[in-house]
Amino acid sequence: MADDEGLSTNELIAAMCEAMGKKVRIWKISRGFIEKCALVGDTLHLPLNTVRLNKLTENYMVSNEKIKKAVGIKQMPVRARDGIVKTIKCFD
Repeated sequence: MADDEGLSTNELIAAMCEAMGKKVRIWKISRGFIEKCALVGDTLHLPLNTVRLNKLTENYMVSNEKIKKAVGIKQMPVRARDGIVKTIKCFD
């Protein structure tokens, strides 16, 4: 299953914070610094290395057109952001 629109990591964090009534705190760290840390991780065999960094930062977009066509709908009944907020509020 996939949503109609994609969410960035920052949008996901903001939605989660909103649902929990928390202030959004997102650190701005330069890409170059993180890439250098990953290179150090390659050398020292640390958990953060270039392979893991690439997996963490790649786009993972899939199409939901096939399932929508099979079910006979034009759009999903709940937006991704709304579903995340609703789900998190259920755990409060």
